[in-house]
Amino acid sequence: MKTVRIIGGGKFGMKAVRALLAHADILLIDKDEAVCQKSGVTSVCADGVIYLTEHLEINDPVMIIPSVPVHLAYQWVKQKLEPEFILQPIEIPKQILSKLPNPLSGKQGEMYLSYAEFICPDNCPEPAEICTHTGKARPGTLYKLLESLCCEDFESVVVRSRQIAPGLGGYESAALFAALESVRNSTKPVLFSTACRCHGVLDTFVIKRCPCNDVS
Repeated sequence: MKTVRIIGGGKFGMKAVRALLAHADILLIDKDEAVCQKSGVTSVCADGVIYLTEHLEINDPVMIIPSVPVHLAYQWVKQKLEPEFILQPIEIPKQILSKLPNPLSGKQGEMYLSYAEFICPDNCPEPAEICTHTGKARPGTLYKLLESLCCEDFESVVVRSRQIAPGLGGYESAALFAALESVRNSTKPVLFSTACRCHGVLDTFVIKRCPCNDVS
């Protein structure tokens, strides 16, 4: 497996460490020095978003596992574009919100989405056709639904989370940089999401060039 960067050393971060320890070159990033010291792997005591912003390079073949209570991909894109651009949050249009499964507002303006109305098993293998918990046909594929969202005034940018081990997902650095360019070049408001088959998180914003960069 490629080099892995685990962002956050909480419950899910340490689950990732245990699952991948024998298969990958792991670097754990967490703000808590005590967490880093007891992780059992090479660790950096730092803010995960800031660390990725400063150290992730476009040619690095890195798998990123987000295990922090923020929309990591969105926060990374936001920091990469500053100060040249400003990402100004806006409300999700009602015609789009009505299509999303079980939307739940987060503390930073993000929207959490899920086809599940229950707590999923920790070891779910994310089968393509059925739900592990219910045994019934999957009601949809969330990343595909988000990719298909379109209306005249919005652009959907999706970072797909791929399963690495049962109950464990992440995305390649190349997917982040592709999303970054899509946002940078967008002339419309953006629906920016990270999603696997069942769950996702969405931020909605307009991108504006910072006035301080205007040349008169």
